[in-house]
Amino acid sequence: MQQPQDPPPTGLPAPSEGAPRVRPQRGPAAVGGTPAGEATAVGRLAGTVERLRLELERAQAHSAGRAVVEMGVGVLVERLRCGPTEAAGQLESLAEQSGVSTLALAADLVNQAAADQISALARAFVEGAAVPPDGPDGPDEPVAVRLRSTEADALAGGDAAAAARAMLDHALRPLGVAAVALWAAHPDLSLSLAGSAGFHEEEARRWRHVPPGVPTPARRALDERAAVGCPTLDEASLPSVGQHEIRGGRLAVPAGRGGRLIGVLELCWHEELPELPQPLQRQFEALAEVAAATLESGAGRGPHAPEAADTQFEELRQLTDGLLDPCMVLRVAPDGDDLPPPFVIRHVNPAFVDFAGRPTGAIAGARLLEAYPLAAEPGGLAEKVEHVFATGEPFRAPDLRLAALVDGVPLVTRAQVSISRHGSHLAVVWRLDDGTPRVARLLQHAQRLGRIGGFEEDLRTRRIAWNDTLFELHGLPPTASPIALDQLPDHAHPDDRHALGRFLRTLLHHHRPASTAFRLQRPDGVTRHIRVVAEPVHEPGSGLRTVRGAYQDISAQHWTEVALAATRDQLAQSEQQAAERSRLALQLQHAIMPPARGPLDLPDLRVGVRYRPAEKGHLVGGDWYDALPLPSGDVLLCVGDVAGHGIEAATGMVALRNALRGLAATGAGPGQLLGWLNSVTHHLTDNVTATAVCGLYRPGSRRLRWARAGHPPPVLLRGGRAAVLPQLGGILLGAVDQAEYEEGELVLEPGDELVMYTDGLIERRDESFQASLAGLMALAEQARTAAAGGADGLEEHLDHLLRYSNADTDDDTCLVGIAVR
Repeated sequence: MQQPQDPPPTGLPAPSEGAPRVRPQRGPAAVGGTPAGEATAVGRLAGTVERLRLELERAQAHSAGRAVVEMGVGVLVERLRCGPTEAAGQLESLAEQSGVSTLALAADLVNQAAADQISALARAFVEGAAVPPDGPDGPDEPVAVRLRSTEADALAGGDAAAAARAMLDHALRPLGVAAVALWAAHPDLSLSLAGSAGFHEEEARRWRHVPPGVPTPARRALDERAAVGCPTLDEASLPSVGQHEIRGGRLAVPAGRGGRLIGVLELCWHEELPELPQPLQRQFEALAEVAAATLESGAGRGPHAPEAADTQFEELRQLTDGLLDPCMVLRVAPDGDDLPPPFVIRHVNPAFVDFAGRPTGAIAGARLLEAYPLAAEPGGLAEKVEHVFATGEPFRAPDLRLAALVDGVPLVTRAQVSISRHGSHLAVVWRLDDGTPRVARLLQHAQRLGRIGGFEEDLRTRRIAWNDTLFELHGLPPTASPIALDQLPDHAHPDDRHALGRFLRTLLHHHRPASTAFRLQRPDGVTRHIRVVAEPVHEPGSGLRTVRGAYQDISAQHWTEVALAATRDQLAQSEQQAAERSRLALQLQHAIMPPARGPLDLPDLRVGVRYRPAEKGHLVGGDWYDALPLPSGDVLLCVGDVAGHGIEAATGMVALRNALRGLAATGAGPGQLLGWLNSVTHHLTDNVTATAVCGLYRPGSRRLRWARAGHPPPVLLRGGRAAVLPQLGGILLGAVDQAEYEEGELVLEPGDELVMYTDGLIERRDESFQASLAGLMALAEQARTAAAGGADGLEEHLDHLLRYSNADTDDDTCLVGIAVR
């Protein structure tokens, strides 16, 4: 990495980096095997070259300084109203009296007269702004003097390369900058290296042109419209000129004038990008303004000179006048120094139509925001115009909102808009969206999706027009002759010819619109169901001449209707069968267990029964109960629930209830009875499972023996308190081949009440089984209290339990109440 070199003793800018610097030998000794005499001769030659180079640099600096002095003399001529010689004398006299150099005083006069970035920096310097020092190697001239010298030298050079060298030598090298590149921006988003300093000539030639899309620091600065800094090129991963020889920091500053970006000033350091305080950034912006002036002027006369601009406008005007779409040509207002710049509508082409309906004379010559004030809305036309003018990047939008304000009424439309920059002018082309192409595309898609084809038939000339869909519907190639309306019966199914005859009589003889459906027999043997709709077109004074209409392929609809009708028939038959099965199951259930049954008087017991079917009539369940005196003198008390619904559950319930009655006659205990009933369920029924509670009550001793098979345990009410009987072990019926069931024994007392039930009384989807049991005990105590004063407390108790049960499973409910006397 090269270090900054010592400045020459005259205080002028340091010599350029690429210049040779050979120090003369101090003694007669040989160097590297070279005789002392030859070394001394080489040293003298190097000293001569160095002296000549310094004299050349002094001459260049004097030339630049001389230009600034001449500009200062010009300012005095204008202010003092005197001649150039007197003004020059006054300048030297004032400089001597002020104790400053003539160059510094001249720069100060120019800064006072100018209104640019350099004069702003000069004012900041005078007001004590914190302008960073140039460092130990920099000259002692103020910032404004160096920048004015740079400007004068750059403009005197006549090209961008001389401007780049002047910037580096006069203003940038003292700040540690190693090289500078001046990029020109083009409307196609490409960049060209207009001038450079500090790079090898071969490297500069390699970067003369940068195609669009290459992400260089200069391209990023143009895209972001702001200065872009990179600590190092390697960190930023951005290619640029000199990337192999100067790998340090980069700063790309956009260069523009009047709101239009013309190019980019890129500065390069050997080391990392230094800190850039605001005063230093303003110096770089001032140099970017000098670069923009150089790029805009070109070599004496660039493409933006007045004569070239007028020629370019004439060419643009002729081009836009040949367009079939409305177009207007914009340029920056001559007195427009504001940012963003104001645009004037300089020309509109013959095809121009104002979407707000105003005449062309009210648009041409007006400012853009005066003619279309609503274009200033965010994302509107004015914003797009400013972007294209600043960057040169063309803008295309298939759907942009255009708005105008006419007599205080906002008018809005949508349009395809294209904006492009041509030198200092902009061409704005729009195509208003009247909806015709979109409607045509929608109609085409609708015809394709609906398999509809249109036709028109001239009855006099016999000319027939079909669209492509009709040829497909009829199974004909596109080169075939269309089929006339009066020939349709020859291509239809014989059974449909009568319907086509009525259709043709209504249309051709009675001259009224008509439609019909028929089966079209195509040449390829395929039969399609077609609907034809047509209407006569009457012409004044000539009667009926043309018929227009459409064919639609309704084959899919026809077969869908046929399938739907068959499905309806099958569904109705299935519904009838299901209703019949539900009716039979309900009749079977009610024949064995009626929903309401009076109390039973058994030895020492009074038994009440309640049965509540499911809320949905087709969900006939398998709940059952039984209360029966046995030959042994015991009383059989049981409740069960067969899984499922329908006729299968009802028949399973009948089988288990009758089987338990027969088994109970053997005198076996409740555990043995459930074990036998489990074998019956497993072997003698078809995939039936069930739960049950079986009890045997012995009158006299009031002893109750009971067992359960996966069923909720009974609830005992004694002394106004409810308790759940123990949950004895026992698996549900039919699950396994052999099963054992635990028995429990309980001695009842007069006044006790036992409640046996199925799960439809207590089950809820949102709570556990234990919570449901707790709720049932509380409800049973409440019901017992409510029924205590009635004539028949058992019946009222059962009704209360059914009425206030909070079960929500829509299942059958069977409830048996046993009161001990």
